[in-house]
Amino acid sequence: MVARSSEVRPSAVRHSASPGAGGRRRRGAGRLAGLGLGGAALLVLLTGCDVGKTFDGFGWPQGGITPQSHRMYDLWIASCIAALAVGVFVWGLIFWCVIRYRKRGNELPVQTRYNLPMEFLYTIAPILVVSVLFYYTAVVQTGVDKTTKNPDVTVEVVAFKWNWQFNYRDGQGPDAKTVASVLGTSDVIPVLVLPTGKSIRFEETSRDVIHSFWVPELLFKRDVMPGNVRNVFEVTSLDQEGAYVGRCAELCGTYHAFMNFELRVVSPQEYDQFLTEKKAGKSTQDALRAIGKEPYAEKTKPFDTRRAKNNFNPSDASAGAGS
Repeated sequence: MVARSSEVRPSAVRHSASPGAGGRRRRGAGRLAGLGLGGAALLVLLTGCDVGKTFDGFGWPQGGITPQSHRMYDLWIASCIAALAVGVFVWGLIFWCVIRYRKRGNELPVQTRYNLPMEFLYTIAPILVVSVLFYYTAVVQTGVDKTTKNPDVTVEVVAFKWNWQFNYRDGQGPDAKTVASVLGTSDVIPVLVLPTGKSIRFEETSRDVIHSFWVPELLFKRDVMPGNVRNVFEVTSLDQEGAYVGRCAELCGTYHAFMNFELRVVSPQEYDQFLTEKKAGKSTQDALRAIGKEPYAEKTKPFDTRRAKNNFNPSDASAGAGS
């Protein structure tokens, strides 16, 4: 046994010191360098075009109308590009190793052990990637969650099964007074009218269970909590006029899917006129007509619940008849 093991070690040494070993190392280094250059070129190409539009935002809603939504969208796209770059590099290494070190006989390839530079690289590189992503995520999140003392407009969002009420307030907090209100019904979609170019504060509360306030073009989903909890957030401005569908994004009960509303963004002058009409006692529809806008929701409509007596007690069925 001793003699046999002494024969194995010199052969391994002679194999590692063979004339072709240096050539193989140089070719491997060349392929690795080529892979790195290819990944860098791919990253440059991805950053040089509208990646979000090309790949449909990688699942993130496009067409944001607030500075906050643009910052979150950019962070999402950058994170996806970074993930793709890392993925392409790792996949490239895997396939290169599969092809380069495929079995060519019974002879084992040169074994690499205790390669401190390599171990340092694959330990530090993930930490650096995560640190960079964490830093930019923290910066964007801090900016999105920032609130001010005196926003231009304050709206109280009240959710209930299964509709919305929007109260225009004269100040911040639960002690402020409501100067005008929009209430949705089963037959009429509530329309939330807001101006462009103004900072807007949303104060959310629920009358029953947890709901979620979500306009994809406005911001991400915000939970609406019952009790004394008031979820507050602000947008610095709305940049584009138009009608945008809003909905509840939290499963809140049987008719959760019917809990839609519409955000109508208008000019500051039209908003002031709308609020004046509402303060004068006009309905939301009449106030919208007064500023020359469509009185009912344009992008969504009430769902047909098909709730009728005949759904539960068909008129042609005999009472007590079995099947």
